[in-house]
Amino acid sequence: MGHGFKEVFIFVAGGTPQIITETIYALINSKPPIYPDEISIITTLMGRRCIEDTIIKQGILEKMAREFGIPPMAIGEESFVIVKDSRGNMLDDIRTKEDNEAVGDAITSFIREKTRDMSSRLHCSLAGGRKTMSFYMGAALQLFGRPWDRLYHVLVTPGFESNPDFFYKPKEDRFIECRMPDGEIKRLNTKEARIELAELPFIRLGNKISFHGKGFREVVSEGQKEIDMATLQPELRVNLAERILLIRDITIEMVPVELMTYTAFLRQKLNNCRCPDRPYCLDCNECFRTLVDFTSRPSTEEMAEDYGKIYRWQQNKAEEFLKRWADGIDINTIRQNISKINRTLKEQIQDETLLPYYFVSSVRKYGSSRYGVRVEKGKIRIE
Repeated sequence: MGHGFKEVFIFVAGGTPQIITETIYALINSKPPIYPDEISIITTLMGRRCIEDTIIKQGILEKMAREFGIPPMAIGEESFVIVKDSRGNMLDDIRTKEDNEAVGDAITSFIREKTRDMSSRLHCSLAGGRKTMSFYMGAALQLFGRPWDRLYHVLVTPGFESNPDFFYKPKEDRFIECRMPDGEIKRLNTKEARIELAELPFIRLGNKISFHGKGFREVVSEGQKEIDMATLQPELRVNLAERILLIRDITIEMVPVELMTYTAFLRQKLNNCRCPDRPYCLDCNECFRTLVDFTSRPSTEEMAEDYGKIYRWQQNKAEEFLKRWADGIDINTIRQNISKINRTLKEQIQDETLLPYYFVSSVRKYGSSRYGVRVEKGKIRIE
């Protein structure tokens, strides 16, 4: 294993099994060389028959291993991932819209499962199979791929590409008949053949979004929703000294005690997140707290500090606030401030789709009402 990884070679394949051996050839001859610890082929029954009739029965991989002096490689029954239809029947070929959906679901499920093994590195080739299979392979890797996973397209010299007599570039040169792009048949020496791997860059979403959907279409829809929610929310900036909130191009003025209270809810989200590994908050409300929690002495002291920043020219304001609320701020005062805050936001924010993210809202949880703000924590700036 190179770099400490278990090297997993994954192919989508159909009627051109050569892409399997050509990709392997390119990887074992790369610098540094990469040898497969596991080979998986996503295909149909027809594709498996084609691979069995060529690579397996002709012993192509065994010949390659002996010729290049590398560890033995094998494709066995466990190497094949046969696409099944909605009734669980193995597909002989991909002919219908439903078959295409089944392919997408199969590839998505397989790649997701393989990426759960953090000790493995995936080398995915999308050169084989039908075009939709290549698309799904690339898309699945975007959805679940880790930083160390790789996606390739194999490039082969015209004439040798898809040639039934050419599986890799042998050490000993030989002549084979090749059909050129213009249809002419030529005898070419294998020394003229070039096999190259183009590594394809892709956006990796796997560690940015948590996917729970099953099929490809469901996962894509879920991911799009998360991205939209995370990116479409405007940044929320709190300028305590100026006593304003800034949301997109909206400037919202708040009286000091309301701004102090609103900032307390925002700080709660920033400083007491219970799910720090989640890239986006979305519907998470684990940071929401009861109003009683906000009446505690530590919370009151934190509010007093912000209150002092709001009255930056009057240094005694924070002390006066703490003196007034020596036992913690009154719960009814907080409740009244929430109503005033939400009324101010509703009056100033015309886009009603944004309001749920910036309101102080409540949820019934653990037998009591808990309060918080739903805006993404990454969108909050307090100055």
